Amino acid sequence: MIKVINRGLYSTVQDFGRENYQDFGVPFSGVMDRKAAAFANAILGNKPNTAVLEMTMLGAKLLFTKPTLIAISGANMSPKLNNKAITINKAVAVNSGDILSFGKLQKGFRCYLAVLGGIKSDKVLGSQSMYSGITKTYVLENNDEIEFDDLNTNFKPAFASIRFNDAYLEKNNINVFKGPEFNLLTKEQQGQLLSQEFSISKDNNRMAYQLNEVLPNNLKPIITSLVLPGTVQLTPAGKLIILMRDCQTTGGYPRVLQLSEASINVLSQKFTHQKITFNLKY
Repeated sequence: MIKVINRGLYSTVQDFGRENYQDFGVPFSGVMDRKAAAFANAILGNKPNTAVLEMTMLGAKLLFTKPTLIAISGANMSPKLNNKAITINKAVAVNSGDILSFGKLQKGFRCYLAVLGGIKSDKVLGSQSMYSGITKTYVLENNDEIEFDDLNTNFKPAFASIRFNDAYLEKNNINVFKGPEFNLLTKEQQGQLLSQEFSISKDNNRMAYQLNEVLPNNLKPIITSLVLPGTVQLTPAGKLIILMRDCQTTGGYPRVLQLSEASINVLSQKFTHQKITFNLKY
């Protein structure tokens, strides 16, 4: 078991989320950065969509009550085991009574803690991903307890030597596709959208990232239509809103761009005031 001594800023249990329930208004949810989460799981021989702990900006402080193997990937939050620095993107043995903590954020914004065999929690609508109104809790709190399987003493981390390319953590260029309403923009507006540098607003979370700069337009609201994680909406006021994993399933703002799956990973590692540009792929 893992006991949460300090929850950090915003820590949740996530897998790859819920599919096939969007017709009922259920968000996809799931890990914000699938690349990092899948890599942490791969190190331990877990399936890519095995539930992990997602931590945002400030990591949690965790007490392990039984031995296991862990792997941390994504943002580098200066992890320590019993106050001794440990390496990310590598299998690490943990013993009963060990305390995992995190320090200064060095790179990225979200990190992922995988445990051998995965975190054990109730599945709701086919997923362990925490979300308000669906799971019992939507965020970890101090003194919460997280279950995991007993250590398989025969397991050897065969994937521990794989190198993780974390260059995307500092990438500013976001690959996108044209959204359904892209062609309603004038050529000038399209050019501005694809050439201007935008900065991340303080209003960024698992539901959406808003950008500070505006794109003047006279587009009218659309009939409520399907939206997905990665959909870029343009408001009448010119604000750009990039929907993320916990986004709603429909919206009425024009959908001018759509992020690729890899670009959602990139954006999820950005925080307030950081800069991005859009790169149209097709």
